[in-house]
Amino acid sequence: EAQNLKHLNLGYNRFSEQEFPEISVLSGLEYLNLSETNLIGPIPTGISELTSLRTLDLSKNHLNHQIPLLSIKKLLILDVSLNNLSGDIPLSLLEKLPWMERFNFSYNNLTLCDSEFSPETLQTAFIGSLNSCPIAANPDLFNRKAPKHRGLKLALSLTLSMVCLLVGLLFLAFGCRRKTRMWAVKQNSYKEEQTISGPFSFQTDSTTWVADVKLATSVPVVIFEKPLLNFTFADLLSATSHFDRGTLLAEGRFGPVYRGFLPGGIHVAVKVLVHGSTMTDQEAARELEYLGRIKHPNLVPLTGYCLAGEQRIAIYDYMENGNLQNLLHDLPLGVQTTEDWSTDTWEEDDNNGIQNVGSEGLLTTWRFRHKIALGTARALAFLHHGCSPPIIHRDVKASSVYLDLNLEPRLSDFGLAKIFGNGLEDEIARGSPGYVPPEFLRPETGSPRTPTPKSDVYGFGVVLFELISGKKPVEDDYPEEKDVNLVSWLRELVRKNQGSSAIDPKIRGTGQEKQMEEALKIAYLCTAELPPKRPSMQQVVGLLKDIEPVIHQ
Repeated sequence: EAQNLKHLNLGYNRFSEQEFPEISVLSGLEYLNLSETNLIGPIPTGISELTSLRTLDLSKNHLNHQIPLLSIKKLLILDVSLNNLSGDIPLSLLEKLPWMERFNFSYNNLTLCDSEFSPETLQTAFIGSLNSCPIAANPDLFNRKAPKHRGLKLALSLTLSMVCLLVGLLFLAFGCRRKTRMWAVKQNSYKEEQTISGPFSFQTDSTTWVADVKLATSVPVVIFEKPLLNFTFADLLSATSHFDRGTLLAEGRFGPVYRGFLPGGIHVAVKVLVHGSTMTDQEAARELEYLGRIKHPNLVPLTGYCLAGEQRIAIYDYMENGNLQNLLHDLPLGVQTTEDWSTDTWEEDDNNGIQNVGSEGLLTTWRFRHKIALGTARALAFLHHGCSPPIIHRDVKASSVYLDLNLEPRLSDFGLAKIFGNGLEDEIARGSPGYVPPEFLRPETGSPRTPTPKSDVYGFGVVLFELISGKKPVEDDYPEEKDVNLVSWLRELVRKNQGSSAIDPKIRGTGQEKQMEEALKIAYLCTAELPPKRPSMQQVVGLLKDIEPVIHQ
């Protein structure tokens, strides 16, 4: 029966990290999509046995080593971008490209002779590939319509041999540098930029930011746990493909966030604090190093930093499973159906009672949502009560809560507001729509609205309401209500003792409904109108532990 399968699409599932699956038995496959499925290791040679393959998408994984020989007779679409592949692209595959509908090899460590391609093709399908043209490179390779005679094949074979020899010499010369697990970059242009004066300018959809440095290699990057590694701003350029939009993860209140691999295989999220800072370089460095020493299982650790001109760049561990806002609200709404959700389940294991089996299933149990709530509460309690002086987050929201590779919740962006000084205080105080405490919405007070631990508690209460109801804090469908937000709608239901009607259908029946109703009451306390009426985060942790779902042995 496996040989009859023609179409297999597992793309964009948040599977745990795993090697390439055994697919050679699926000899009849015509379409295979394994993009963004957390694959690691090499592409197996057995993939060449898929002789009917027309479409192959392996993009956005962590695949490494060389691209193996592929069965290219029928191949029309190929995407291996955003991996860690290295070495030469097989010659047989290069010969096939002019007849293919679409292909993309960008953001790898691949080597090719780029003189054989048009500038448009290089800019779209080979971003970051290393140019390595041999002296006898054949310029007619991609201009011809079809192979004509054996002499040309012999010339191509000699060309390939010379390419391999040249690449081998390059690898010997730069072996230590090139063995690192990092994304490919436009090496030639970087070498030029490292020898010319800045500033370096970068653009996103919403902002343009400038790193006013004269020499990229002269600006150090500090990595706290690897102080002997002499990283520079040039390595950040390399890791993020020159802060290319293809590596952009998000644009937040503080600035854009990019994904990258530093030399040594350090997978990072690079946050550029584009609003500037009122601190001097010494003050900013001292504050960032203080934040780097703050460690907790439910905080996203600050890995390092870079002071590039007036830009403060914070470097974090990369969180493999995205943030809570995307996971909660980008999934199909409503009750699961067998057709749409048949492969999305959670299974118990001996570790924490939860094991991910499919992306849409990620947040479809009460036990897991409670785990996120409790982990986030512990992170805030640590910042408020375990740090001296206490750290006020100032912008607690669903998009600040991430899930790491082990599906542990981690709170990000703590302490960054202080680095901006008073220049961004009012903007931070205004908060994000739906998360702003009511005391910040009263213009009649006339006094500065200074964030306090109790304003963080309010933001946490909104996140807890989201976890239980599955609804956004603003501009969502709140049954039988108009012109309200999530907090006012749920607080009214809790007052009427009707909170159970607001439980997200995805988690209803996956745990004790009484526990979910109690969690709604905890969120009700956290979102009290007056700050003194709200509990502390230490108290919230205790309340959530009292309703922790029991894992049955």
